[in-house]
Amino acid sequence: MTAVSVELPDEAFSALRQTPHEFVSSMRLSASIHWYSRGEISQEKAAMIAGVTREEFLMTLAAQRVDAFAVNIEDLQDELGRA
Repeated sequence: MTAVSVELPDEAFSALRQTPHEFVSSMRLSASIHWYSRGEISQEKAAMIAGVTREEFLMTLAAQRVDAFAVNIEDLQDELGRA
């Protein structure tokens, strides 16, 4: 696993009332949700980046009211045309 070092002002932790460890976990989950919702990564990769199981990631998406399953209209029309 690769370690990444990020310098943040001390106020960042107090603003969210989180410890540095909690802040990092939150940042990983937030980034994963963002990239997944943009279609840049899969659910599996998003869960891995967030450091949670796929089930936990799906539950988080539901709690955050983020669509768990993105449907591309063009792909759906192609699939329906093949049936």
